[in-house]
Amino acid sequence: MNDQIYEARQRICETGALLFERFLTDAAGGNISVRVGDLICITPRYSGAKFHWKLRPEQILVVDGDGKVLEGDGTISRESRVHLELYKEFPDGQAVVHSHPRNVLVFCSAGVPIPPVIEATFKFGMINVVSYAPSHSKELAEKVVLGLRGQEHRVNIQAAAVLARWHGLFVLAKDLDAGFDATERIDTNARCILLGSLLSQGITIAKNRSQQLESDLSIYGKEA
Repeated sequence: MNDQIYEARQRICETGALLFERFLTDAAGGNISVRVGDLICITPRYSGAKFHWKLRPEQILVVDGDGKVLEGDGTISRESRVHLELYKEFPDGQAVVHSHPRNVLVFCSAGVPIPPVIEATFKFGMINVVSYAPSHSKELAEKVVLGLRGQEHRVNIQAAAVLARWHGLFVLAKDLDAGFDATERIDTNARCILLGSLLSQGITIAKNRSQQLESDLSIYGKEA
């Protein structure tokens, strides 16, 4: 078990750094956890703000199912309630990745769900939005659980996700690698939607310019 705990803590550090590097989370927050037997390894509070996601394995907290800290430096994240409730509700969930991806946050701020528009995200279905609750509250944990309920089959395949209004993305996954992968796929999908809306405007402009050019050429000749 000690080897599994150490490996989980090390992988959490690596994943947090990668999320930050790829703009999938920020200094404002986010947290990562992995279930190891009856214990949970979870990032400490201020992982982004104080440590810029440059964490050491010994900083990763080891807690029991009630959130009591057994090992690790620092204090437990305010959003640990969400992680703990997800593990209680979904026995097959082995990792939780809560993040603030740049493109996804646009949808969180607007309260708009993310439909799958690329093949890589078909398996996640519609990423719905749960209404606002403070980050430290039991209410947020309950809302995230409710938002993921009924998606157990997605967790078994890879992961299920939900948006928290004005907050960020919560991904419950079969393992940590699957959680990271789902986070990036969903953010790429969000980016496709955002840039696609600009592309449609650009296509309209290009078509109008092309029609105007044809008209100019018919009047002034090819020199136009």
